Amino acid sequence: MQLFRHGDVLVGSVSELPQGAVRREGVTLALGEVTGHSHRIEDPNTAETFMHEGVIYLRVTAPKARLIHEEHATIELLQGVYKVWQQREYTPTAIRTVYD
Repeated sequence: MQLFRHGDVLVGSVSELPQGAVRREGVTLALGEVTGHSHRIEDPNTAETFMHEGVIYLRVTAPKARLIHEEHATIELLQGVYKVWQQREYTPTAIRTVYD
């Protein structure tokens, strides 16, 4: 598995979409709750997103797609399927999603 860290978002290559994955609207992987910025694919014609059991999957349909965010370096993802995680952090009171 190839992994890419993009701020509080982690993207990892997988062999295929899980059975029963449902197509989502748009190519935003995570919204920035604090800044209003989002982790998204620059050109929506190069990829599509899916949801399966609460997890986002990204399928890059073009030879490559650019993952962008105003505060992070751009990452080029090659054609294929990726699983997307929003990273979590430990606090003394809870384990919570990292807010960007």
